[in-house]
Amino acid sequence: MNIIAFIIVGLIAGFLAGKIVEGRGFGAVGDIVIGIIGAFIGGFLFDSMGVTSYGTLGAIAMATIGAVVLLAIANLFSGPKRTLKNI
Repeated sequence: MNIIAFIIVGLIAGFLAGKIVEGRGFGAVGDIVIGIIGAFIGGFLFDSMGVTSYGTLGAIAMATIGAVVLLAIANLFSGPKRTLKNI
């Protein structure tokens, strides 16, 4: 996969993971970073389970699953969200 396709897959996966976990995106750069890290996590998880993904849709699904795992773990370690209602 070339670098442009990798960035586009990361953007889509990061956006989808943000919508699934947080209910919002993280901006273009944030979505790309989350999606690319998620692609590595998803690739590791899929490989360890013996699952293979094919094509662009498979790459997006794998990266999205990895990004959701990344955001879920990040939410475990972050404290409660502070808003004006909580103060």
